[in-house]
Amino acid sequence: MTATTLHDPAHREALWALESAFERGDLVTLFGDCTVEYDGRAASSLGPGARLLVLKPDGAALVHTDEGRTPVNWQPPGSEHRAAVRDGRLRVRSVRTSPAETLDVRFSDVEQLAAYGVTGGRGVDVVGSEADLKRRVLAEPETVEPGFEPLATERESEAGPIDVFGRDAEGRPLVVELKRRRVGPDAAGQLARYVAAIEREMPDGTDVRGVLVAPSITDRAADLLAEDGLDHVAAAPPDGSAAGKGDDGPSPTAPDDDDDGADRHS
Repeated sequence: MTATTLHDPAHREALWALESAFERGDLVTLFGDCTVEYDGRAASSLGPGARLLVLKPDGAALVHTDEGRTPVNWQPPGSEHRAAVRDGRLRVRSVRTSPAETLDVRFSDVEQLAAYGVTGGRGVDVVGSEADLKRRVLAEPETVEPGFEPLATERESEAGPIDVFGRDAEGRPLVVELKRRRVGPDAAGQLARYVAAIEREMPDGTDVRGVLVAPSITDRAADLLAEDGLDHVAAAPPDGSAAGKGDDGPSPTAPDDDDDGADRHS
């Protein structure tokens, strides 16, 4: 693996390093004082501050601060990276043509620039996912409760797709929401919305039940479930025991289960 690192480079020196890295197809990181402008489907602006810019050879660009796991600004794969020195600053642009979007990062000072020739497989084998938990529930319905009969997965409702829908031993509609790790009140509220949506579909007076299947839940989530007459079953995906031991990290290929999504650009 090739690697190039520059500490406190002059703007021209940084520009030459960037142009060479883009030509090689390197992954690049820059850290320093910069401003960030986005123009496209919306517009946003970030004033001066110390930030980390990551430029990937597939065209993705990520701007990180010292908080959170998600970038405060980004461009998706398929964008084109460009660099120039203008008005005494190093300008790095990530340009996307369809739709037309531009991420413009202007460094007044670059403290470190690094370029890496990253190689190797990109595939990630995920174990202990929600898909694994769903397969477990379908293969072993008693995981939810004795007598549970799954009828559909990803069943559409006004509130969104339901992970598993079926009937309990007494024939009552049963909504099952699956989570691969410890969850909080958001998951309880999500289940309540699904149950309410099914109740609106059913004849008046139909008793619709809901079960949240997750390794563990917070006390607040338990209180909300109890208030709504919903249940929790402690179960984890097969081969995913770490999910039930306080691992709050996200899946390598997906956002956190309770992540409602962040704005495209902050």
